[in-house]
Amino acid sequence: MAQFTAAIWSYRARDGLATAMHGMWGSIWMAYGLLFLLVAVGDVTVPAKGAFPELGYWFLVLAVITGLGMVAALAESLGLVATLLTLSVGSALLAVHYLAGGIGWQHTGGWVLIASAIAATYTAGAMMLESTFGKVVLPLGKYKKAANKPGGQVTKPFEYAEGMPGVRVGQ
Repeated sequence: MAQFTAAIWSYRARDGLATAMHGMWGSIWMAYGLLFLLVAVGDVTVPAKGAFPELGYWFLVLAVITGLGMVAALAESLGLVATLLTLSVGSALLAVHYLAGGIGWQHTGGWVLIASAIAATYTAGAMMLESTFGKVVLPLGKYKKAANKPGGQVTKPFEYAEGMPGVRVGQ
């Protein structure tokens, strides 16, 4: 639910990439929770071992949309690209696991998703530090060399002329 709420706030802040990624992943996790609530009450049966194609298609859709988000992130920074690339690849590996079976696909997908979590932690930390300190603390891999130099000024502060994040005066 929190990730879906983040999508709503990203939409308000006019961040299309964050809206799409948080919205898609938030929707999937809410559906995943509902699926396993139905499993818990006995209305749905999950295969004990092997393939679970219904869930495989979910992860396949996540992989494709996250991959498209990774392409869009090329306009932002390599930190976002690394996060979304590993997230997309991990989702694709899990899709293969759920569609075809095989514990190796699941383990490999899990390790790639751990790499994604590490990339996401670094990227989010770097963005947070840049925002609060008003300068680069950890480089994000932006395309302007000056935007990656620790101690350099923020290239684009997250606010509009009136200082209200996500709100443009006159709308």
